[in-house]
Amino acid sequence: MASTAHAPTIRALPSVEAGDHLDQVTFHARYAAMPASFRAELIGGMVIVPSPLSRGHGLHHMLINGWLCQYWLATPGTLAWDNVTTILSEEDEVQPDAGLIIEPACGGQTGVTEDDYTIGAPELIVEIASSSASMDLHAKRRVYEQAGVQEYVVVVLRQRAIRWFVRQEGVYEAMAAEADGVYKSRLFPGLWLHAESLLHLDGGQLMAVLQQGLATPEHAALVQELQARRTSA
Repeated sequence: MASTAHAPTIRALPSVEAGDHLDQVTFHARYAAMPASFRAELIGGMVIVPSPLSRGHGLHHMLINGWLCQYWLATPGTLAWDNVTTILSEEDEVQPDAGLIIEPACGGQTGVTEDDYTIGAPELIVEIASSSASMDLHAKRRVYEQAGVQEYVVVVLRQRAIRWFVRQEGVYEAMAAEADGVYKSRLFPGLWLHAESLLHLDGGQLMAVLQQGLATPEHAALVQELQARRTSA
């Protein structure tokens, strides 16, 4: 019988727990070894494990995804995504509810790691905030601001409000809606968000207002610009 006296000992990685202080590389390795249903983020070097998600969170999340998906399909050179792990720095690895980026081939500011994770700051991030509102509007906002996320949208469910931040000279400034209640992205022309439609789960009106934005000359100019960047790359 073969001896097993010198067989190597295989040790499982420590689990990820709320409040752990880790660097991004260590967090990523441990997180990857956790069950697929487990979700956590690294914010400023601290592990954050989110609370269970409410029905309201899920419904608003679906509408935001549909809204961003429609813009993506109408705007070659952009990509929309849902819950993608994103490495922002040596202390920050997040998993935002939704995002919109300019493709790297068209001059975007994100990249992809060898194991297919996003690295770098997405151009636009959306978070649906209920129990997480304090984190989303403070610690996470600072991380996104410092990392270079150009536009940050927070759907605050308890206050029934939209907070849209635009990065100007490295600092977030709150952007107000137009008189008709529509927020209009500065980075992505045509990305129009009718706040009341989203907050009242009126998907038809939400998409109708977006279609108005997509029909503008400014959106057409963006599509041409992105394709020109791809061609010249």
